[in-house]
Amino acid sequence: MSIWIDPPRWPAHGRLWSHLISDTSTAELRTFADEAGVPARAFEGDHYDVPQELYADLLAAGARPTTTAHLLQLLDSARLRLRKRTGEKGIGRVLDVRFPDGSIADVDLVASSRTPPEGATFASAVVVQEAGGRFLMAYSRRRREWSAPGGWREPGESPLTTAVRETAEETGIALDPQALRPVAYERFHPHPASPWPVPGGRFLAVFRCDLTASSPALTAPEGEPAEWVDRESMLRRYAESWWLPLLTHLLP
Repeated sequence: MSIWIDPPRWPAHGRLWSHLISDTSTAELRTFADEAGVPARAFEGDHYDVPQELYADLLAAGARPTTTAHLLQLLDSARLRLRKRTGEKGIGRVLDVRFPDGSIADVDLVASSRTPPEGATFASAVVVQEAGGRFLMAYSRRRREWSAPGGWREPGESPLTTAVRETAEETGIALDPQALRPVAYERFHPHPASPWPVPGGRFLAVFRCDLTASSPALTAPEGEPAEWVDRESMLRRYAESWWLPLLTHLLP
């Protein structure tokens, strides 16, 4: 187990930057960064961006110097590398997520104001907040869990249309499509020996919708429970969820 850092040679915001990684786990990386005083906001899902002023201190704390190319090789070998587009923020990479149908995948959690590639997006979810600050949750008896409204795309739908339809089906709330904005996505990397239910489907698009009304009535047409809950209650219900880090980032 080692912490590695490349030289500060990446320019941004008037200074040079390094990348700090672990070749074992992001948990190890976070612990090292916390103890070394690296701000949590510098975490990018698989590494920390650290300014040149911290380089010598991180070496003294135990980080091992290496090249950028070697950092990428180490992340790839450890299955920790999280790829993202310019302007996006990596939230985390979750390994070996097991789904109810038996599928297993590694999942990237990415905050983004851009939708993922539509042709590879098989599902959508939407974080809905009412004017009083509470959030909309729906319960799935099939999955045995509470979650934000969402589900799989149907033929001919866009990811946004899916989010609107699923919210109406699960809660009775009719969202204005123009009020939804993309805020994140999940990218799935199925394990080679694992079945995957959607050929070519790799992304779940996450939208956000802020309502002007306070706690609109919920009808749950599909017969499943739905509730308005405060932020703390929502996070408690997601306490064991693999995508809790993304939800925590998205909530104000």
